[in-house]
Amino acid sequence: MGKAKEPEKPSNAWQGTYGDMITLMLCFFVMLYNPSEVDITQLATITQSLQMQETESVSGGLSLSAGQLSDLGNNINSLPSLEKGKSLGLAKKKAVSLFAPDVKTNKITITSDERGLVITLLSDNFFEEGSAELNINETRDTLLRLSEFFRSDEMKGRRFRIEGHTDNTSVAEYQTKTQFPSNWELSAARAVNVLHYLADYGVNENSFSVAGYADTRPKFSNETPEGRAYNRRVDIIILDEGHF
Repeated sequence: MGKAKEPEKPSNAWQGTYGDMITLMLCFFVMLYNPSEVDITQLATITQSLQMQETESVSGGLSLSAGQLSDLGNNINSLPSLEKGKSLGLAKKKAVSLFAPDVKTNKITITSDERGLVITLLSDNFFEEGSAELNINETRDTLLRLSEFFRSDEMKGRRFRIEGHTDNTSVAEYQTKTQFPSNWELSAARAVNVLHYLADYGVNENSFSVAGYADTRPKFSNETPEGRAYNRRVDIIILDEGHF
């Protein structure tokens, strides 16, 4: 009696078709993705969630709801919940378009962090050294665009904070006379004067808060002239709801 014929191995040809379908679906969703409309809060939360999965042994995905986030540690608790956060994507898109001339001439920069959208005024363009008086002749167009931006429909119902910052140079070292006893008063006065100017052009000052940080929050090292120049700044922050 002859041996029974062994069954043929199943074909793997279907794997090629399946792989093509997955690739096409990926391309489709990439085409739908618009980075200008990303919710900054959601992106930070998702990133943190993925990092937690890499360092801990967990089964399945981590939930991004506010209730589950409370279990992920203090670094997650500092983030606003997704339910409270509003997307700043459209506001950032408008700001990038509106302030293109100012970004090109290095008068302002536009960034974002966990607090919200940050419009940074580089102080050397707006103020004389040791002074809190705005250099209107050089920056009027920029300030008018700022007032237009904060009066736009995209900004309705939002809250803002204007923060003044200096480098670590003592006010006593300025060659011009200054009325400020320290960088604390200088940084706060610059922030207040920016707010006064915006209010003069119709911006609702009740939506703003003001702070002066002197040289306590540098973005770059104060060891170089370039670093000190970038540290002398006024930040206008469109606050995410979690940081009101």
